[in-house]
Amino acid sequence: MSKGIQDVLRRCAACQVAKSHLLPQGLYTPLPALILPWVDVNTDFILGLSKTQKNKSSTFVVVDKFSKMAHFIACNKTSEVTHIVELYFKQVIRLTGIPQSIISSRDTKFLSHFWITLWKKMGTKLKYSTTCHPQKYGQTEITNQTSGTPLRALIRPQ
Repeated sequence: MSKGIQDVLRRCAACQVAKSHLLPQGLYTPLPALILPWVDVNTDFILGLSKTQKNKSSTFVVVDKFSKMAHFIACNKTSEVTHIVELYFKQVIRLTGIPQSIISSRDTKFLSHFWITLWKKMGTKLKYSTTCHPQKYGQTEITNQTSGTPLRALIRPQ
């Protein structure tokens, strides 16, 4: 059965286009164990998707480091930081509460004055992954890889 599935996947054009052919550069090192959900979260964007029917081409990803539960929020790469914050409050905060810390990439939206000031006033500590050492950020990278492949296969260019 396994061989049959592999043969079908090898012949599937959508699977071959969507599948990443890059090898991981190294192992991700986990952070210390956590004891409560939605206290520490990771955020990132999945870019380079085809446009959806609602004209969205990116996904804002928020991953809880404790439960590994993720929220996937459709957006655009060009969305203003204020719009990203509004999406975050509408889709995540109302369900989970305000986190104590947020780890994110060094995307310009996460480095903006508005983002930094807002979270400082909320009492949330912002942490950033380093460019050459993504270990702190490993869970989100794995979530993005795992969910990015099926998203690219399902959202085909119009």
